[in-house]
Amino acid sequence: MTDFVLRHEASVRLVFFLGIFVVVGLWEWAASRRSLTVSKSLRWINNIAIVALNTLVLRVGIPVLAVGMAHLAEERSWGLLNLYALPGWLALPLAVAALDLIIYLQHVMVHAVPALWKLHRMHHADLDIDLTTGARFHPLEILLSMGIKLAAIVVIGPAPAAVIVFEVLLNGAAMFNHGNIRLPIALDAWLRWLVVTPDMHRVHHSIHPRETNSNFGFNLPWWDRLFGTYIAQPRDGHEGMTIGLDMFRNPREQWLDRMLTQPFRGDDASYAINRRGGE
Repeated sequence: MTDFVLRHEASVRLVFFLGIFVVVGLWEWAASRRSLTVSKSLRWINNIAIVALNTLVLRVGIPVLAVGMAHLAEERSWGLLNLYALPGWLALPLAVAALDLIIYLQHVMVHAVPALWKLHRMHHADLDIDLTTGARFHPLEILLSMGIKLAAIVVIGPAPAAVIVFEVLLNGAAMFNHGNIRLPIALDAWLRWLVVTPDMHRVHHSIHPRETNSNFGFNLPWWDRLFGTYIAQPRDGHEGMTIGLDMFRNPREQWLDRMLTQPFRGDDASYAINRRGGE
């Protein structure tokens, strides 16, 4: 099974991506959590366009991506997990958890460093939040993120199969926890001890700075609780809360050309992590 996944990595990831996209998309249609404020077709066309552009940028801009780096690290015994012969049942979850912690810390970093926040705020400038928001990132941030991920792989030394599992989980979780979907309150309260749920992550897209600088987890929910960045619910309620940023409220900002220039327009330090206690 592992050999099959390694040989057909791209196909496996595409199947999971499309499958989760369809499931969450249908779920949003059948049981949406919030009414949309902007045309769904406008947002989807431009959000999916940024995904296509980012895919091209990664393929052209970086010769070795995550799984390729994991193969290289394995061949050359780079990384902690390549130095110790741990059983697969232990090495795989350790690798996935370690990579997920790196993503959490990276997310905190792009909120804390003003120059990086300017890149990241394109993700937060979406005026609604649904499964396409989960992949809406500026190309420069995508390159930065991949660079951090490659460095983490060199240090941690996860097996290629573990990296594939992590990438599938991360992409699937991003679509799920950005989904405009309704879960029973009791189920959500239980699930958010295991995964980041849509209600948990939606708080992170609130217009209020303290809430924007909380709930940084994408996949595992434990880091927010451990490091004190967890907020259970938005103060305005999920139906009443405002999504997005003060400085990009015009629906014209949802077009691809405007999204790409957002990091270079305006100056906004109000969401820096050191202002988390203020409004």
